[in-house]
Amino acid sequence: MPTVLLATDADWIRDEVASALGDATTTVKLVRRGHDVVPAIAQLRPDLVVLDLQIGNMGGMAACMNIRLESGANRLPDVPVLMLLDRAADVFLAQRCNADGWLIKPLDSLRLRRAANVLMAGNMYTEGVPAEPEPESDDAGAEAADESAGLEEVPAS
Repeated sequence: MPTVLLATDADWIRDEVASALGDATTTVKLVRRGHDVVPAIAQLRPDLVVLDLQIGNMGGMAACMNIRLESGANRLPDVPVLMLLDRAADVFLAQRCNADGWLIKPLDSLRLRRAANVLMAGNMYTEGVPAEPEPESDDAGAEAADESAGLEEVPAS
């Protein structure tokens, strides 16, 4: 039975996530302070952590960074993290703290369930980020990029 750990101090987010992800096969546990996330992960060993970006005393970004530091030091299991962002500009924060996925509010059950399933399957889930263009494979593209950046090739002596 999968366990989802939710960190938020907003009741409406608790209700949205619980209704979208909680069912007979999935348990949703709640912590209301970012400071409580790491101890809860150590105790519960959840399959997914959902962090609200805005949590009173320790925001979702700081909590995610703390999870990654503790996991990197082998003091916590590696667990996928889904961040709930307030706006598209916050995507940078989710990327910076190595979140595995993010959703931009307002939330809906379909997107929450899709993101949770993708993350628990071991993949990333993102929204609000344009697709990366394919890198050019020929040298002409690299030379054009060098010229536009004011770079010149220095001949070997």
